Amino acid sequence: MYFLLSQLSLMDLKYLSTTAPKMVFNFLSGQKGISFLGCGVQSFFFLLMACSEGLLLASMAYDRYVAICHPLHYCIRMSKRMCVKMIVGSWILGSINSLAHTAYALHIPYCRSRAINHFFCDVPAMLPLACMDTWVYEYMVFVSTSLFLLFPFLGITASYSRVLFAVYHMQSRDGRKKAFTTRSTHLTIVTFYYAPFVYTYLRPRNLRSPAEDKILAVFYTILTPMLNPIIYSLRNKEVLGAMARVFGIFSSMK
Repeated sequence: MYFLLSQLSLMDLKYLSTTAPKMVFNFLSGQKGISFLGCGVQSFFFLLMACSEGLLLASMAYDRYVAICHPLHYCIRMSKRMCVKMIVGSWILGSINSLAHTAYALHIPYCRSRAINHFFCDVPAMLPLACMDTWVYEYMVFVSTSLFLLFPFLGITASYSRVLFAVYHMQSRDGRKKAFTTRSTHLTIVTFYYAPFVYTYLRPRNLRSPAEDKILAVFYTILTPMLNPIIYSLRNKEVLGAMARVFGIFSSMK
């Protein structure tokens, strides 16, 4: 779990670095432009982090499921080699998906206004500017969202449901209460990440609203990456103890 948490922290850091600095710069400077190449780079890394984190969260849910529901098989099912495969697979599949979407978006002929009605280069916000029929690509977006976001979310929900069912039959009331609180918090954060994504990318273009898309994007680009370290790490006593020891070393050096 700690190995997976380190990767989640890395993804969240890169996730925020992809959109937030440019957004803050544009807001403070009043300049709202971005180069065509910069737009492509931002789109690539945003999609990479989004898809990879979606798969990683599903891997973490599976890890908790095995630890609670099959504790005697945990060392076999969740070996270090298996964790590495999960992480590498998340990065590779996310990279392939991101590269395909970004390459297509950059080769679409744009003959209308170049003003993107969004605070970052989101591909669905770029499609209305194209001067060609993009229904094939919109179908690709639907399939990609289902594979990388909808199905993992359903898997996480099923995993946590099984975990909560097992916790419900625990003998210790305090342990049961603690487990319920922790899992419900995790599931809430996961919902904040997946639900806006799925709702935004699975809707047909004629049902989308740019203002609504921007509000929903705040959840999966800013809010969830900020809350993940608090929910998954800082509520863990071992992590808090490690942080206390590290800060104690720094304070003693001063």
